[in-house]
Amino acid sequence: MTHRARWRATALAATAVTALIVGGLPATTAIAAFDPDDFVMGGDLGMIDEVETLGGQFSRAGVTGDPIDIMADAGMNLARLRLWVDPYTVSGEPYGGGTNDLATTIATAQRARAAGMDILLDFHLSDWWADPGTQTLPKAWRTLSYPQLVATVGDYTNGVITQMRAAGVLPDMVQMGNEIPSGILWDHGRVGNGVSDFSQLAELLSAGIDGVDAALAPGEDIEIVLHLDHGGDNALYRWWFDEITDHGVPFDVIGLSYYPFWHGTMGELAVNLNDISARYGKDVLIVETAYGWTLGDGDGLGNSFYTAEEATGGYPASVAGQTAYLRDLRDIVRAVPNGHGRGLIWWEPGWLPVPGANWGTEAGKLDNDDGGVLSNPWDNQTLFDWTGAALPTLDVFGETPPIDLVVNGGFEQDGYTNTPSGWGVWSPGDAHANAVFTQDPAIVGSLKLSFWKSTAYTASVYQTFSGLPSGTYRVSAWTLNGGGQNSAYLYAKNAGGAEQQAGIPVSTHDWKRVALDVTVTSGALEIGFYTDAQAGNWINVDDVRVQRIG
Repeated sequence: MTHRARWRATALAATAVTALIVGGLPATTAIAAFDPDDFVMGGDLGMIDEVETLGGQFSRAGVTGDPIDIMADAGMNLARLRLWVDPYTVSGEPYGGGTNDLATTIATAQRARAAGMDILLDFHLSDWWADPGTQTLPKAWRTLSYPQLVATVGDYTNGVITQMRAAGVLPDMVQMGNEIPSGILWDHGRVGNGVSDFSQLAELLSAGIDGVDAALAPGEDIEIVLHLDHGGDNALYRWWFDEITDHGVPFDVIGLSYYPFWHGTMGELAVNLNDISARYGKDVLIVETAYGWTLGDGDGLGNSFYTAEEATGGYPASVAGQTAYLRDLRDIVRAVPNGHGRGLIWWEPGWLPVPGANWGTEAGKLDNDDGGVLSNPWDNQTLFDWTGAALPTLDVFGETPPIDLVVNGGFEQDGYTNTPSGWGVWSPGDAHANAVFTQDPAIVGSLKLSFWKSTAYTASVYQTFSGLPSGTYRVSAWTLNGGGQNSAYLYAKNAGGAEQQAGIPVSTHDWKRVALDVTVTSGALEIGFYTDAQAGNWINVDDVRVQRIG
C-alpha cells in the first residue's frame, strides 16, 4: 500500500514555536507531526450501491452529489469493500445486505479509486455474511474434500485479483476472512470451542494468500490483513495470533473490529493495540467501528445501538458524541508506538433507511438460515442523517489533529526515574522516596508515571506553559487508580480563570481517560496531577496531552 502510517519528529517553524517553560527547565519542542495522507481514515461502502439503487440520495452542505465523492472530499481516503462468493439463491434471487458479488464490488471500487481512495478488499469466503458466529461454506464448495477446498480457495482469490487488476482496481490491501477468531470455512477451518488445532485454518488462509500473491505482476504488492473482532480483548489476540504466527501464515496488518459498546473499553483497546503491535511487529488497523448519532430509528424496525449501547459506550447518542468518539479513537490509534497505528475504518457510513436496503432479503435469510432481519439495524450509526445529509462527524476524516504541546507526555524519555524530563515534581519532605516514579507497563510506549509510597504522602507532578494563544485547550490523560486517597485529581490553573479539577476515577485494571477543557486568556497554563494519599495508595498516569481545540 502506498500510504503508510508514520510519525515524524518535526521542529516547529520559528513563527509557530510556543515558548514552553516546564518545571523551571527548558522543554524540548520535538512533536509528532500528522500527515492525513499517511493515516487511514476509511469507510466500509458495501451498502452504497444498493442504497442508491433503491432511491437513496446524499448531500453535503446542501449540495446533492455522489456519496463516494462526498466522503472523499471530506477526507475519507480508503474504501473497504466486502466480497461474497455467490450471494444469490440457485434460482437467482439476491440475498441482500448489499448483494456484494464481484461485479458490484468492482463497480464500487472503480468509483472509489476515481475519487482518490485506496481499496481494502474483504474476502468473506462465504456467500453471505461471515462473522465469529457464521462462517458458512459457499454453496458451490460444500461437496469438496478438504484438499479440493484448499486448492479452490487459492484459485478463487487468484481469479478475483486477476479480474480486479483487469478492471483497473488492484486492491492496496486484502483481508483474508471477516472477523475470524473462530476460523473460516466451517468445519474445515474452525478453531476455538474445544478445537485447538490451527493447522487446517492456517493452510486455508495461506492458500488464499498464495492465490493473491500469484496473481501479482512484478513490482505489484498487496498487503494482507487478518481480522478479529473484540478489539479490547488482549488475551484473544495473543492466543489467536500466537498460533497463526507459529503456523507460518504470512500477513502484514492486524485488523480489529472495535465497537465500544460490544468490544471492551477504549483503555482496553489502547492496551491491546500497544501490546500486539510490539509483540508481532505489525501495523494495527481498526477495520470496523461506528457509534450512534441518535437513539432514533430511521425505519422503525429496531437498531443495534440503543440506550444500553449508549450507556456502555460512554458517549452521548448525539452528533457531538459521535464526533468526540471518532476523534478519541483516532488519537488512540495514532498513539500506537513506532508508527504501527495504521488508522480506522467506519462501518457502513451511508446505510440510509431507504425501503428495501435491509440486512438481507427473505431469500437470503431462508437460504442461509442466518437469522438475518428484513430491516436496517444501522441507520443511527451512519455519517449521514436519514435524508442523506452529511453529519458534521464526516468533517473529522479530513481534519488535522491539534498539536500536542506536552513534553514527554508518555514518560518515555528517561527510563526509571523520580524526575521525568519536562515535568516538575513536588513532594514535600521526601521528593525521592517513591512518591512519584516512572515504571512499566504502560498504556502507550513502555513506561508510565506512578504515584506510590509505603507511608502517607502528598505529591504533584506538573508542567507549565507560557506564550499560549488565547483559546480553549483540552488537557487529557489516561489513568489507573487504586483508590483510598483523601484527594486525587488532574488540575489546570493560571490560565486566566479559576483553577479547574477533574477527579481521577478509581479503576485498578481498566485505564480511564480523564480530561478538562480550559479557556486560556493569560497566555499561561499549568497542568498537573495531585494526590493526598494514605500509605500504599497508588495512581498511574500515561499519555498526557494538551491540545488547542478552539
